[in-house]
Amino acid sequence: MTMKAMGFGAWALTVAGGVFAQGHVLGAEDYARAARFLPFNATPLIDHAVQKVNWLDARRFWYVDHDAGGDHYLVRGVDGGAPAPAFDQARMAAALTGVTGKPVKAEKLGVQDFSVAVEGRLEITRGGKHYRCDLSSAVPACAEKAAGKEPGVLSPDRKSEAFIRDWNLWLRDVASGKETQLTTDGAENYGYATDNAGWKHTDKAILVWSPDSTKIATFRQDQRRTGDMYLVSTNVGHPKLEQWKYPLVGDKDVTLIERVVIDVPARKVTRLAMPPDQHRSSLCDDISCGPDGGWDDVKWAADGKTLAFVSTSRDHKHEWFRIADVSSGAVRTVFEEVVPTYYESGNDQVNWFYLPESREAIWFSERTNWGQLYLYDLDTGRLKHAITSGEGNVTQVLRVDAKSRTVWFRGVGRTPGVNPYYQQFWKVSLDGGAPQLLTPENADHTIGLSPDGAFFVDAYSTPTTPPVTLLRRAGDGVTVAEVAKADIGRLLATGWKAPEPFTVKARDGKTDLYGLLFKPTHFDPAKKYPLVDYIYPGPQTGSVGPRSFAAARVDHQALAELGFIVVAIDGMGTPWRSKAFHDAYYGNIGDNTLPDQVAGIRELGRRHAWIDLDRVGIWGHSGGGNATAGALLRYPDFFKVGWAESGNHDNRNYEDDWAEKWQGLLVTDKDGKSNYDDQANQNHAANLKGHLMLVHGTLDDNVPPYETLLVVDALIKANKDFDLLMIPNARHGYAKANPYVTRRRWDYFVRHLAGDTPPAGFEIKTPED
Repeated sequence: MTMKAMGFGAWALTVAGGVFAQGHVLGAEDYARAARFLPFNATPLIDHAVQKVNWLDARRFWYVDHDAGGDHYLVRGVDGGAPAPAFDQARMAAALTGVTGKPVKAEKLGVQDFSVAVEGRLEITRGGKHYRCDLSSAVPACAEKAAGKEPGVLSPDRKSEAFIRDWNLWLRDVASGKETQLTTDGAENYGYATDNAGWKHTDKAILVWSPDSTKIATFRQDQRRTGDMYLVSTNVGHPKLEQWKYPLVGDKDVTLIERVVIDVPARKVTRLAMPPDQHRSSLCDDISCGPDGGWDDVKWAADGKTLAFVSTSRDHKHEWFRIADVSSGAVRTVFEEVVPTYYESGNDQVNWFYLPESREAIWFSERTNWGQLYLYDLDTGRLKHAITSGEGNVTQVLRVDAKSRTVWFRGVGRTPGVNPYYQQFWKVSLDGGAPQLLTPENADHTIGLSPDGAFFVDAYSTPTTPPVTLLRRAGDGVTVAEVAKADIGRLLATGWKAPEPFTVKARDGKTDLYGLLFKPTHFDPAKKYPLVDYIYPGPQTGSVGPRSFAAARVDHQALAELGFIVVAIDGMGTPWRSKAFHDAYYGNIGDNTLPDQVAGIRELGRRHAWIDLDRVGIWGHSGGGNATAGALLRYPDFFKVGWAESGNHDNRNYEDDWAEKWQGLLVTDKDGKSNYDDQANQNHAANLKGHLMLVHGTLDDNVPPYETLLVVDALIKANKDFDLLMIPNARHGYAKANPYVTRRRWDYFVRHLAGDTPPAGFEIKTPED
């Protein structure tokens, strides 16, 4: 017996426990409709959404303007004139087809970066490879630029690049390819500039060139006594062993760095006169935080004679601002900051600066409960005054002009009535005074400053309004020209609807929490919908993600389309708000914002009759996987279904830096109990009542798969039913297995939370398929 229902396939009668239960049978067409709202399908339907530009020089920038006809590479000048093609895309496509041997479409070049080289030739980056292209000849041609197999760090004059080989630092001449060895005493696990934070281990060199390209600041990294991590491949025949250094919470011996400066022409290594430092950063859980692989906590003087750097204690509670004389190696501690929980130097960027010409330093601190900038005297080490003050945070300092004594920065929560997560752009004098707001629109602003700081490109948007991109003067914020204005007409034609922003109260009943809610496009307010909570608990970021416009956030709208309300809530303990807000569960990371998730969802349920609080599910990846399992185990009567991907379920089995920052150093008492016991999900396994799926890649070198197996072991011992999906040879992200995992996740919530039947074996097709 069947009958049709709006937005779904057929109804079916099934027997469960002797009682007739009714649920929908979803068809392939239902899943196909949901898949239309996945990022790779939805994002290309936005036209003229220019959210990032790339400056060629102080007067020109290039960007990609996408529309129904494909990608258009354009160049504009600061004079506000009309854009011009950056290059002939048809000829570029022909040249790239010739060098790659694969068809390249002019409307989909995939060029990630380009610059004008000698004689008008273009140097481009595409798919991680570098090419030099001549489009002016009769037959356009590109040639792949020769490079050593080791990735190099380019000098400021672009003539040399430094790289690691056999634990030593080497130099490669860019023009000739000639190689010179700079250090000779590097040894296994005791090498120069090596990049290994445990969870991240690459072949990149971590170093900072002096402005004149004659010196390199780096370190010799001592991992000889650091413990190892092991993974094995899944294959026919003997498995391949992966082994590398991976320090864990509580280890007596962890990775240390010995700071050095290398005089490149003389090939002379000067060791700084100080004991080995902790492998720590003032910002993140690696000494290299940025995507470019730089060394964020090291800054040169313009004359290359001195070097400023910040040392961080193992527990991230103590910071030392230091200056080194690079000729002698002498080191002086200028000032220190000690905090009760953890220190951070900003959001997504280190925000301290070295101003040797005026004998000053800019320092970032949350000492007043907000992230502000302070000016210090380098001679006395004393605070001169606060540069910024009041409520709201400085998040990223984008430019310091020492001559005009001006600082340009992004900030949040500084304008009353504006969403506290919206970034705005300001300038302020080093000598204090009220900051000047340069981007008054009530929106989230992404900023691209010109190299000389005279202009900036501002792309502003919200989760519900698409971006407008303007060229503005940095002195006063006045608009010079409109660069682009997004058009979402093609996206709306699919039935897409923007998420709904909401606020709810936190666990304390007082603090506002901000979130986004996604409904099915065929939403019926007369119905009751199960709710799925997407969670990333921080502490380094939250569940919602950026507040700028996005056609798709993870698969929230796609999942909603299958008959769910999907929410994301940034709970207490996540960043961007006050220091107290961020500190909410310091030392108790098993909290995972879960009290706030429960409080917020219950409030939404009281507010909206169409939310079914008896059917609440939750899912997340990595820290979100940890939180998902924790939700099922700590709130078993509230969360009924959980999908936990790649969770760090016991942080004693995760790399030392991350958890020791947020939970504190491991302390074990005489009876063997520790401050890390409660955060371990396996210690709560006996509480499981609902449906829990645990997912992990077997070659996850970020969160090792043994994290999930600890929970599996405990659930078996507790005689609990659960589900497990191990993905052979997958890393922390599942790569080509992602569409499969997404479909299985949809099936899991459809079957166990909605009580419906998913279509058999639906395959999500990606553009590469």
